Amino acid sequence: MRLAAIDIGSNAARLLISDVIPGTKTNPEFIKIALIRVPLRLGFDVFDKGEISSGKVEKILKTIKSYKLLLDIYDVRHLKACATSAMRDAANGDAIIKRIKDETSIEIKIISGQEEASFIYENHIAENMTSDESYLYIDVGGGSTELTFFSDGKLIFKESFNIGTIRLLKGQVTEASWDEMKEFIKSKTKGYHHVTAIGSGGNINKVFSLSKRKEGKPLSLDMLRDYYKEFSGMSLSQRMSMYKLREDRADVIVPALLIYINVMRWTDTEEIYVPKIGLADGLIQTLYHEVLLKEVEI
Repeated sequence: MRLAAIDIGSNAARLLISDVIPGTKTNPEFIKIALIRVPLRLGFDVFDKGEISSGKVEKILKTIKSYKLLLDIYDVRHLKACATSAMRDAANGDAIIKRIKDETSIEIKIISGQEEASFIYENHIAENMTSDESYLYIDVGGGSTELTFFSDGKLIFKESFNIGTIRLLKGQVTEASWDEMKEFIKSKTKGYHHVTAIGSGGNINKVFSLSKRKEGKPLSLDMLRDYYKEFSGMSLSQRMSMYKLREDRADVIVPALLIYINVMRWTDTEEIYVPKIGLADGLIQTLYHEVLLKEVEI
């Protein structure tokens, strides 16, 4: 079965195409066929002006039309498409979604922060973890950060905060917002045993790649602090040149590291694992179960 997911975030839009091999006694296997990322950077419009500019709207439409061609080429029959923080906050978000539907027949749902956290949970990230441990899944995006907390194999909470990399670059995250997240995390994780972090998002993936760590090995909090200190002391062009970063990665990687570091500090977490999964993967998982349910009903 071939499935696809479109995730329109605050920094980039992604198309993920995966093949699913149903399991017999085990869970289905999801094999990534293609992942296409377009840095639309919608958050820079929305978090500054409250809406998406006409120029960006045209780029969104061109992106979705390109994705539609790829869906046809890859013979994808089932698609799930969502938009997150920037489109949620955009005054013209609903109008853009309607225009996309009219011009491409692709239906995109603007999801809430809670729904976003739920889709991320669909990755079943805790299934391969030990049942006597606590895990905090941290997904950092351009407009928001989603937190999902497990302990003893059970989901304890999932929450979304309007603290994201682009909002930070725009100076739109107040001390009160940081305090709210800090108090929530400390109160909700208090009394649980040792917490291990699991990180998601393009920035933590890039840091993991730069670290040269072996797959499956965690990054330490001290290492994240070192990268944050080093990147913060460089200009944008220096980060791009020295670390071969795209501009749309070089600017947001600093605020992203700050978010991961703060969340880890507030839970006394010393290590973070980076399995390279995110919202699009969760959408694929959800879509797979929806397709199976429809087939059973038929």
